Amino acid sequence: MLPMNHSKSESAPIAHHAATQSPPDEHVHRDSHQKNHGDHDHSHGHGHDHGHSHSLPDQISRAFIFGIGLNVLFVAIEVGFGLWSHSVALLSDAAHNLCDVLGLLIAWGAMVLSRRAASTHFTYGLRSSTILAALLNAGFLIAMTVWILWEALPRLLNPEQVNGAVLIWVALAGVVINGLTALLFMRGQAHDLNQRGAFLHMAADAVVSFGVVIAGVLIVFTHWNWLDPLISVLISLVILIPAWGLLKQAARLILHGVPEGINLAAVRNYLAGCAGVIDVHDVHIWALSTTENALTAHLIMADGAYSDALRETMNHELGARFKINHVTLQIESNQSDFPCARAQGCPVSLNHRP
Repeated sequence: MLPMNHSKSESAPIAHHAATQSPPDEHVHRDSHQKNHGDHDHSHGHGHDHGHSHSLPDQISRAFIFGIGLNVLFVAIEVGFGLWSHSVALLSDAAHNLCDVLGLLIAWGAMVLSRRAASTHFTYGLRSSTILAALLNAGFLIAMTVWILWEALPRLLNPEQVNGAVLIWVALAGVVINGLTALLFMRGQAHDLNQRGAFLHMAADAVVSFGVVIAGVLIVFTHWNWLDPLISVLISLVILIPAWGLLKQAARLILHGVPEGINLAAVRNYLAGCAGVIDVHDVHIWALSTTENALTAHLIMADGAYSDALRETMNHELGARFKINHVTLQIESNQSDFPCARAQGCPVSLNHRP
């Protein structure tokens, strides 16, 4: 709750909650109140519009379970063939794929935690755990590329004898398993940074496995063993680009930066253009999770201009235009005896000049 000024005779504002059930993929929750403050004509309004479900969607849960199961199976295949063919490369890759299983477990665990109800200790619930999971998965991706480079670069100088046939068949299994797992998260990754981390993990592994298939075929016909580490180096560099992007996005969210795709100036201009709004200041936008965004702002409004209808219009437009689904507005009077101290001191105030 943003700071408010109250006269001595005023009582503390009371929050009223009302939830409505929407279609399966969308749950809209609105929480609002408006309080007029006697002679000071000072009001404080909240509007919340959450586009999320309070129960973990079954399809996402199944995707994580299926993906984890497939990758555990692939780890067992790699360990078996690695021991049979005395291949250190396959055993090392099995260890890497075990890290992928850990990454999927972290992402799934975060999805489960994000659906836990708010409490007196965590008033937003544990939604931000999805951001932390995305950050960890980005770290895993970068660590994976560094590990591939660490293993591959020395082998460029001293190529080892490689069993091309074993590489081909095991890598083909990797293409199928990792590709199927990536497909499970393809749709969700477009709007959920946590699922994007899982998708990038699996897609990167599928690309790596496909590169190994090509290397295996060429090695069978040419016996150029140096192709294996060379393709590994090239692929690791390709993986590093989206992994770095994911790391930057996750770090931005965990530091309460404005989420990617939201233009602060556009949001501020929209609020300033609403009927009766004289000034907008102390605007803050941040992510509650990898799928939910929040906004707080102070609005100086003409006397009597604020209404429930205007609040609902703001909630709807902020959600539809900017994907901001948790809105808190502090309404201030232009003639208040207790002017907001942030009106001129906030760096994002319309009237502020550095």
